[in-house]
Amino acid sequence: MLRKPWPQQTALEMVSLDGLVSKDHLLRKIEAVIDFSFIHDRVAGLFCPDNGRPPLDPTLMFKALFIGYLFGVRSERPLVREIEVNLAYRWFPGLRLTDPVFDASTLSQNRRRRYNDTSVAQDIFDAIVE
Repeated sequence: MLRKPWPQQTALEMVSLDGLVSKDHLLRKIEAVIDFSFIHDRVAGLFCPDNGRPPLDPTLMFKALFIGYLFGVRSERPLVREIEVNLAYRWFPGLRLTDPVFDASTLSQNRRRRYNDTSVAQDIFDAIVE
């Protein structure tokens, strides 16, 4: 008997993002061996502690840039689009399924303005690669 399919994509489901990312994904392996907590200490001097708008979390930013480097996404806009739709790319920096992804201009402006005149970005990248 031929029936019209029920619109399953609008059904409420309880899922865990952690359960949707395969156990052998490269980003899981990287997360298991690299402690990214050092990033906050390295960039602390570039942020004002008591005024201004809340910044994009530097760990999230560098993890996103690392994803772009690792998977060959060379521009911020395509990188943000990939993070929006790829579950592993969303899981790696700690975004939930319902979290909005930062704007591409936020990523590029932080990279250009905050980290351009220092060696901090290169130091962080070197530490991750090591």
